[in-house]
Amino acid sequence: MAEQNELAQILPGPGPQISVVVPVHNEAENIAPLVAEICSALAGGAEFEIIYVDDGSRDGSVDVLNELARQNTSLHVVCHAYKTGQSAAILTGVRAARAPVIATLDGDGQNNPADIPKLIERYRAEGGGKGPVMIAGHRVGRRDTWIKRVSSKIANAVRAAKLGDNTPDTGCGLKIFPRDAYLSFPAFNHMHRFLPALMIRAGGRVISEAVSHRPRQAGQSNYGTWDRLWVGIADLRGVAWLAKRPLNPEIISPGAADDAPGGV
Repeated sequence: MAEQNELAQILPGPGPQISVVVPVHNEAENIAPLVAEICSALAGGAEFEIIYVDDGSRDGSVDVLNELARQNTSLHVVCHAYKTGQSAAILTGVRAARAPVIATLDGDGQNNPADIPKLIERYRAEGGGKGPVMIAGHRVGRRDTWIKRVSSKIANAVRAAKLGDNTPDTGCGLKIFPRDAYLSFPAFNHMHRFLPALMIRAGGRVISEAVSHRPRQAGQSNYGTWDRLWVGIADLRGVAWLAKRPLNPEIISPGAADDAPGGV
């Protein structure tokens, strides 16, 4: 309860201070429980909004979302005409968001919304709002099959060695970051797997925070384990190329130009 009450102090200002973006594809059974948990986790704190992005579902997810949105004014629904992928859905949600701070989590219910206040507090403590900072969830005690855990460890090790992003669990959907920093990232398919590296490329910092993880209660995973591994490795080359070519000039006031190196 203390963490909930502190949210109002963490993100002051009019309008929603945090937008929770949730991408979904064929998650009809998981939507209502997760929306309720998000509202409970953030109740009594800063004003928030929830943006669900339906990525071309065919299982009735849109009907569930529209009915919930009629009952809950904090919930907003955006729909893709057909499936375009998780990265595209997150980008759509961030673009639609009104708050300066974004929280993302997966729509399958395996991320626990009760961890959001803790991550927001860490965001504030690390200077969020004064500079580009990302708080990335690190799933402790993952409740996945052994093959998913093993493939994730392999992918994380390869990625960390190549990119040096110092993030043990980039695959965790639970993250907190500033909206404007995210919208400055180059957009491409599967970019959600490389958000820490993209934040560092943009001159920001990434801090990992331990979060809980839960077994899927309903529905089926939308991703094949080996598909994720091999696609991630294929994308790695492009992200490594981008990481070596950042554009982060230091901006100074016109009056300070004479004192800058090479000034006249």
